[in-house]
Amino acid sequence: MEQGVSAEEVRRATVEPVAEVVTPAEEARSEKLVKRRGGYTFPQFFSILNVGLVLTAVSLVLFKTPNHLAFGGTSGLAILLGTAFPVLPVSVWMWVLNIVLVVLGFIFLERKTILWTAYASIALSAYTSLFEWLFPVTQSITGDLWLDLCFAVLLPAVGSAMIFDIGASTGGTDITAMILRKHTDIEIGKALLAVDLGIVAAAIIIYGPRVGLYCVLGLLGKSFVVDGFIESIRQRKVCQVICSRPREVEEYIVKKLGRTATVTFGWGAYSGKRVIILTSVLSRREAMKLRLFVRETDPGAFITITSSSEIVGKGFRGVN
Repeated sequence: MEQGVSAEEVRRATVEPVAEVVTPAEEARSEKLVKRRGGYTFPQFFSILNVGLVLTAVSLVLFKTPNHLAFGGTSGLAILLGTAFPVLPVSVWMWVLNIVLVVLGFIFLERKTILWTAYASIALSAYTSLFEWLFPVTQSITGDLWLDLCFAVLLPAVGSAMIFDIGASTGGTDITAMILRKHTDIEIGKALLAVDLGIVAAAIIIYGPRVGLYCVLGLLGKSFVVDGFIESIRQRKVCQVICSRPREVEEYIVKKLGRTATVTFGWGAYSGKRVIILTSVLSRREAMKLRLFVRETDPGAFITITSSSEIVGKGFRGVN
């Protein structure tokens, strides 16, 4: 066998993988602490969920409601109802709509299915009421409808991306989607789009073509911006390393970065030598650390780093 690496390194990489001895008690404790939802611990999940809801509520109170930017969802419908029946503020209509949807959810869906979605619906209504009380805004805070539209799209897009990334939702029309998915054959995406288009059409009629067309732009921009933020949040780096000192790199990945790696064997077409290939999925910061370590350890190493926004498995995202 021709040698790209020593026979001893090949043997050690094959029969002596880097591993830490974990007692059953430690493993049980770890499983308890890392009770995850979407790859996050419960405190992380709960914190991220509420931050996303706060951003959505701030957007509704400061930018959507004063400018009548109704471009879909329960917030858009609440804005329309607040205009049609001004005796009640938008936050109260949010409470009414979300409570009705939550009740329907508990009637038609399993409790464990609806629980977090119900919480998100009620919490979003509560945050909206809180911010209406703290910031009694009745007109644009910037005086520029285009600038308000940008923030009316960006803030809930960031919030929704954070919430979707942890496997939760903002509630509202998501409950309708869950009911339709379970009890009908209706194409959910088209049904929800039809509802959003109906809300936008009503906005054009009620508020005029100028505000209505801004609502159309908001509806279009919301989808693209949310998708973009989700891709950015989920992005990970798939790293492949071929070097003359794979054992040191393997130890660095496992012991210093707290990740694992897959060890495979390849054949250099040009050199005709057998090589060890280390493949590991890392965060962007971890990938940068690995690249610097490998360059210091073996300046002649070959490193390939590619981006991926869908990594499913232990340490990243759950299968479901």
